[in-house]
Order: sequence, then C-alpha cells, then structure tokens
Amino acid sequence: MHDPLSKTARAWLEQEIPAVLVSVAQARGSVPRDAGASMLVAADAIAGTIGGGQLEWIAMEHARAMLDGKTAEPRLDIPLGPEIGQCCGGHVSLDFAVLDAGRVDALERGAGEPPPRVLIFGAGHTGKALARALALAPVEPVLIDTRDEALAGLGEIETRHVALPEAEVAGAPPATAFVVMTHEHSLDFLITGAALARSDAAYVGMIGSATKRAVFASWLRDSDYADDLIDRLVCPIGGTAVRDKRPEIIAALTAAEVLTALHRHATQSTASEAI
Repeated sequence: MHDPLSKTARAWLEQEIPAVLVSVAQARGSVPRDAGASMLVAADAIAGTIGGGQLEWIAMEHARAMLDGKTAEPRLDIPLGPEIGQCCGGHVSLDFAVLDAGRVDALERGAGEPPPRVLIFGAGHTGKALARALALAPVEPVLIDTRDEALAGLGEIETRHVALPEAEVAGAPPATAFVVMTHEHSLDFLITGAALARSDAAYVGMIGSATKRAVFASWLRDSDYADDLIDRLVCPIGGTAVRDKRPEIIAALTAAEVLTALHRHATQSTASEAI
C-alpha cells in the first residue's frame, strides 16, 4: 500500500470514521485535476484533493450531506464557470461513494507502482527540513543517519539508523534520488561516489559549495571513478539563484529540484520504453 490516500482510507476504515470517497469520473476542457483524482471527506477532516477552490467546497458539502443522510445522489455534474465562481471553462463529473472495505481495496489495487524514493543522508537541520518538505509530495523520503538521536521526533517519516550509510545506496530501487548532507565530508564523498556509480539514479545531489565540488572531483579521480561521473552531480543543491542559507529555504529549493529531476527521469524512461 503505497498511495497516501489509500493509507488514510484504510486507517479511517479501521478507526470506524465514516467518510465519502469523491472521485473525478470525467474531466473535459480546462479543469483543476484529471479523471481519477480522488479525495476523502469525513465530518471534520479531508484527505487528498480534487483540485481545490469552489469545486472542492461543493464536493465536500455534498459528501457531508451524504454522511448526514440528507442525499444519496452518487454523481454531480459541475460546469466550471461563473455560476460557481470559477473561470476554468471546463466540466467535471464527480462520483460519491460511502467508504467501505470494497472501496479501500479498490484504492489499494489502483495505487500502482510505489512512488519514487528519495534517500536523504544526514539528519541535520537541512536534512530534517528536506524530509518534511518531501513528505508532502507523492514520493517516499527516507532519512538516514549514523546517529540514532538525530533521527528522533520525525513522526511518520521513515528513518534508518545505520553504521554504514554508503551501503544503503546499493539496495535502493531504480530511479531513486540521492541527497547527501551528512556531518562529515569524507562520508559525503563515500555516499555520493556510490550513488553516482549507479547509472539508474534519478538525481544525485550533495550539499556544499563550488570548492567542495572541486575537492570531490579530485577525490573521484584519486579513487579511480570514471572521469565523467562528476558531470551528473548536483552541487550545490537547490540552485544558486536564491542565496539564502537557512535550512528551510535550502530544503524547499532542493525539494523542487528533486521533484523536477524525478519527473524528468520518469518521462525519459517512459519515452525510451515506447521506442
């Protein structure tokens, strides 16, 4: 079970929280989300989104009316025009179904392939901020550190306390993104070298400056790595347009950079398979 919505649906079902599954059945023209997008609506909570705005408020109101027994209408056809205060110009058909075991099973079956994995090495201020930022996206961040105490207080984010973090690179699935920001430069180099050696990595980034990149390039050569591996390294991470070294800012910029790289890698892989 990899999809966050299916995970929430299973939890709500087990906790006996009444909810309605709202799904975009048809989408025509300019619309916020495509067919298949879904959300869960309970009396005092929601999970997922069908696009926000007035469309979503209408859906929430209808779903809660179903929970209160005030309507049983399973579908709404909504034009996204001035009458609802949206100017998209498209048309959306929404399906409504009370959440039950069958609906949860269907969500889990439809979750498909697991989301891309992002291994973050180093649970310092920036590593934790990056893990939290990526936890909001459709990816699986994993925070890895040699210091057990550094991994405390991260809630549902997956963490790994390991003695040899560089060994985690070999076991990562294809199309993984690797972000390296440990408390030791020598450890950064070991992990980053191992990640760059994987030709199927979607992204390899290392925190640091242009000077650190140059030192690392020399280390790669001295360690008998291929000369062109340095070309695949992102360092500094997060780009150079915003010169703000606060951990939260670096994390936000890096999260955007990683998500862009993952999308590009997935698109290129799909295109290659189609040839």
